[in-house]
Amino acid sequence: MNNNIYLALDFPTWEISKQFITSNGLQGVPVKVRMELYYREGIYVIEQLKKDGHPIFLDLKLHDIPTTVKRAMQNLASLEVDLVNVHAFGGAEVMYQAKKGLQAHSSSTHETKLLAVTILTSMDEVTMKEQLRIENSVEEQVVHLAKLAETNGADGVVCSVLEAESINQVCHQDFLTVTPGIRLETSDANDQKRVATPAIARAHGASSIVIGRSVTQAANPFEAYHQAIEEWNDGITK
Repeated sequence: MNNNIYLALDFPTWEISKQFITSNGLQGVPVKVRMELYYREGIYVIEQLKKDGHPIFLDLKLHDIPTTVKRAMQNLASLEVDLVNVHAFGGAEVMYQAKKGLQAHSSSTHETKLLAVTILTSMDEVTMKEQLRIENSVEEQVVHLAKLAETNGADGVVCSVLEAESINQVCHQDFLTVTPGIRLETSDANDQKRVATPAIARAHGASSIVIGRSVTQAANPFEAYHQAIEEWNDGITK
């Protein structure tokens, strides 16, 4: 099983998610669980996915005051998922306390990695400048947030493929770059603005990718997921 390709379970319930996984032969693949599914099902969905052997990226993007985030991470640590995240825009103390919360309540046999979300892949420089009043380029801002995250204990960041290579140049070699906004070569970009194929992601040094609608809305999701694996492997030589 390729543990670098997380399938986004963009479904409203566990029942629908399980039916999709089972009917398409995707048992055990790494999955991303985001707010929509987790807020409906809670820890039950995590327990069921773990029972079936799925590596899990719990994508809740926590963004609150440091103490609240720390306490939330203390609770999430007991779920023993692979990845969880906070918004880097919460600042240094939020990331630092999030990591402390995870470490304080993690078991001796499992370490949940902390990611910091940099700039959402649905955003571009026009959005940053006109709505958020951020004058840096997207790449400058993402790299800045990545270095801030690394300094304050995060194990990696969520970024677009376009910034992964620059982050790898300034952060430690073990620092993770997890890249959403992935589309197969034959897929549409939909509402994402900074997108790439699995091969391009690999070639740019992404640690892992997250793929959703290219698989979940495909005529044959099993074949689409395995096409993503093939494209990812092709990225080794690109």
